[in-house]
Amino acid sequence: MTHLSVNINKIATLRNARGENVPDVQKVACDCEMFGADGITVHPRPDERHIRHDDVFRLKPLLSTEFNIEGYPSADFIDMVLQVKPAQVTLVPDAAEVLTSSSGWDVKANRQFLTQVVEKFHDAGIRTSIFVYPNEEDIRIAAQTGADRVELYTKPYADMFPSDPEGAVAPYVQASLVAHNEGLGVNAGHDLNLTNLAFFHQKMPYLNEVSIGHALISDALYLGLQETIRRYQACLGNKVRVLNAREER
Repeated sequence: MTHLSVNINKIATLRNARGENVPDVQKVACDCEMFGADGITVHPRPDERHIRHDDVFRLKPLLSTEFNIEGYPSADFIDMVLQVKPAQVTLVPDAAEVLTSSSGWDVKANRQFLTQVVEKFHDAGIRTSIFVYPNEEDIRIAAQTGADRVELYTKPYADMFPSDPEGAVAPYVQASLVAHNEGLGVNAGHDLNLTNLAFFHQKMPYLNEVSIGHALISDALYLGLQETIRRYQACLGNKVRVLNAREER
């Protein structure tokens, strides 16, 4: 089963536009779980332009599914993650000023740094994933850092998909096989949507989790959040049932 983690950054962006608490990030996160999401992803950035650090602390005790925190492993980020202790942390190479995650790590050049960071999170019992291109060398070195998973950066797949689906997915299929052979789990994310997700999932030999935010929240404006999560889960071959507030998945 491939899990669906909903990135709620865009909910926080909308909230922050008015400086109040509408929409309520915590309620939306819990509703995503109730509607069938397998996890919640947040990506707090230094300028707090969407998810704020206090959001991260407030969300942790409310969530019953997997909590995944993405971010560049600065000293402040590491300290926050070690305090919150999510199920998973995803390390991304974002500079502070970037609009969105737009590249994977050069794992070879950052091997020592990433190894040290992974060790800190492992000591706290936190599963660690490294955001990478579908590059065999990067994946093999990621395994050497001690990471548990890699998250494949899928924008190149999404860009090529309309014109050449098979060519677009081919490097990801190979990357998935390499990661599995190296003992790594496989996550994926960036620009996956209702048009390209089912094909990607069908072709991937190993895929533990996809993290989707912008497209899913955009679709929810038209379809509603519950129906949108149902459709994304259907792309992954998953059936969901709506839970009430007292049930656990």
